[in-house]
Amino acid sequence: MKDYKPLPDSLSVEKSSIHGYGLFALEDIPSGTELGITHHHLWDEVVRTPLGGFINHSNNPNCRLERIIATSVLYTTIPIKKEEELTLTYKMYKVE
Repeated sequence: MKDYKPLPDSLSVEKSSIHGYGLFALEDIPSGTELGITHHHLWDEVVRTPLGGFINHSNNPNCRLERIIATSVLYTTIPIKKEEELTLTYKMYKVE
């Protein structure tokens, strides 16, 4: 059985110039890489994982989410360079 890891080995949480803390690449990551589950969708609740909790918003993101059954999975959309911050366009939360 594998040990639980809140983040893939290729990522770390660091101070971000975008907001607070963010996800940063510890190595080059190819485009199309599956990084893991960011959210679990449980009936009318959404539960963030550590991967989902630290990714920052960008209008020019380098990652995307794909909904797979009751989870959201994070994928890179372009090659990510070592030390680059991973970003996502937030679309799943209601703004009131």
